[in-house]
Amino acid sequence: MDITDIPDDAYAGDESPPDLDDLESPDSLIKGGPIRERLLDIVTGLRTPTKVSDIADLADCDTETARDYLEWFDGMGLVHRHDGRPVRYERNDAYFQWRRIDRIRENYSDQEMVEALSDAIDQIEEYREQFDADDPDAVSLVEASREMATEDAWEALSEWKTLERRATLLDAARRDHSTSGSSPGHIDA
Repeated sequence: MDITDIPDDAYAGDESPPDLDDLESPDSLIKGGPIRERLLDIVTGLRTPTKVSDIADLADCDTETARDYLEWFDGMGLVHRHDGRPVRYERNDAYFQWRRIDRIRENYSDQEMVEALSDAIDQIEEYREQFDADDPDAVSLVEASREMATEDAWEALSEWKTLERRATLLDAARRDHSTSGSSPGHIDA
């Protein structure tokens, strides 16, 4: 059997297709659920200061409810409030980075963090040698495409950038491990 062949038992032919009217609409799935969760989903995607009314529209709730939750999120450090008329909010990247670092500390031992960091550094070094650059942003995709397919160059540079972020998070988690309650120790990566 070829990978594109349909198995004989995949569809018997005697079943009727599903009634699409009986299925929940995508809008109801996206806009269903508690308002707080919907607003949190919207807030995590805010990359630029956004008006409260726009956030409320995206979360399918009224403006006053959105304003109350956004003030609460601001107090928790999830968002930055930009005063003015109108007030705007945007995601606080520092909070989300802190959460990622905290999760790494909770889920991995010192040794696991060091091993993952070492692996990431090794891969980064391979990319530095491959592209003869210290940073993926210093590499021209046009120049790299002369040596390999554009898609392959794009993928390699994207992976390199991801490895840089991963290494930064792992190193931060490793250095600040004492804040999670364990005893600090010296670790060389």
